[in-house]
Amino acid sequence: MVDWVLNNWFFSSLIINYAIALSAAFFLIKSNQNPRKTVSSLLFLVALPFIGLGIYYFFGLEYRKSKIFKRKDLTAHELIKDWGKRLQLTKAQLTEYEEDFLEDRIKLVKLLNHNQSALLTLRNDLEVLINGEKTFERIFKDLDRAKDHIHIEYFIFQDDIIGNEFIDKLIDARDRGVEVKLIYDSVGSSLSRKAKARMKKAGIEFNPFMPVIFSNFTRKANYRNHRKICIIDGHIGYLGGVNVSDDYVNREGDDPSKYWRDTHLRIEGHAVKSMQVQWLLNWYFVCENIHEETSIHIPDSYFPEIDESKNKAVQIAASGPDTDWANIMEAIFVAVTTAEESIKITTPYFIPNEAILTALKSAARAGVNVQIMVPKKGDSWAARYASRSYFREILESGVKIYWYHKGMLHAKTMVVDDEFATIGTSNMDYRSFDINFEINALIFDDDISEELNEQYRIDLESCEEVILDKWLERNKWNKLKESFCRLWAPLL
Repeated sequence: MVDWVLNNWFFSSLIINYAIALSAAFFLIKSNQNPRKTVSSLLFLVALPFIGLGIYYFFGLEYRKSKIFKRKDLTAHELIKDWGKRLQLTKAQLTEYEEDFLEDRIKLVKLLNHNQSALLTLRNDLEVLINGEKTFERIFKDLDRAKDHIHIEYFIFQDDIIGNEFIDKLIDARDRGVEVKLIYDSVGSSLSRKAKARMKKAGIEFNPFMPVIFSNFTRKANYRNHRKICIIDGHIGYLGGVNVSDDYVNREGDDPSKYWRDTHLRIEGHAVKSMQVQWLLNWYFVCENIHEETSIHIPDSYFPEIDESKNKAVQIAASGPDTDWANIMEAIFVAVTTAEESIKITTPYFIPNEAILTALKSAARAGVNVQIMVPKKGDSWAARYASRSYFREILESGVKIYWYHKGMLHAKTMVVDDEFATIGTSNMDYRSFDINFEINALIFDDDISEELNEQYRIDLESCEEVILDKWLERNKWNKLKESFCRLWAPLL
């Protein structure tokens, strides 16, 4: 038997591969995942020996609600139960705001208010920041004024030029006695030993989120922390599309093709408390020295009294494989299905699930002006062609598609009926909706909506509209690539 195996090593390996694949297929079917994702995974298990198992390992395994998030769930229960009671609006307050200015959007407010981690907050001042250079300029000024604590969480944190400037600011703050804590994603980030040594010497606490081996080979490994959060003294917060990397900063003399168009948001007010809760959940999750039985002490300074004169209503919606509901996806779905006049979306990756796809097509056919802006090239070959596979059906439904060609469009925004907007980290794709940890600000404010609409009009000057008749004439080779990449859509 041994001699036969050795003499027929390839055939033997193939038998072992399909034996493992059969077991994987059994557990995949039993897990009751999204049918399209299940079929995609099964296809690769059968059609691609050896490679298919690798794809399943990195993309198909479902850990939602499993033991790796058990401690996080317990911590979440303790934190949200306590702070939810302090932050939650009364029914009387909700009624007051429904009558005053929320009107039709109250359905969206109540949807997320059902989950205490996405409470409606009032008394907020907001500032929309366009591109990385403006974002970092604003963040650095606030870091220089930090007095108590700085809490940071980024998908990409590089110790390049802007990254080292960021670290310098953190070290300066630590030298002033400010508490500094950083969460960075193990796959997305690349911090050198030198950078880590500098931060450790300064007294900065930092932890990777779900570390993996050989991160360069697992860029799409599941359950990544895609959030970009910076909290300063518990009353100033930043979130949006900008990571800490030189790629996100446009400098004079840079190659025009490398232009990076992004949107970030500065919040000052009560919504930052909701951001703080979400940051704390991940901080206690990544800290190896904290155990389930440990009593967690939260300083009052993390949730200070805030006297903010501006009165912009904001909900912070966070989602991930540890949440009971796909909060951000559901919020987008309700916003789209309740739209009456217009929907303007900017997203770097448009690979919608069936619910969002149907909602957008139905809205357009019902007379809503639906516009979607995506990059013409993007930074992912597979995602680009998977996205294009949806163009025909949404164009036929009346949705307008605009290709941004000035550079990379990385902004993740949506404006509905000129009165509701969202800015955050979530892309319009399967990964953001169901797999990654994401965070968005849902904004109920006409002024912010108009500001984003004006930026949309500016961005349109660097776009070309995708016309249905011309799109149907594209060559067959591109159509084949689109169809092939669409098979991967639930896994991208």
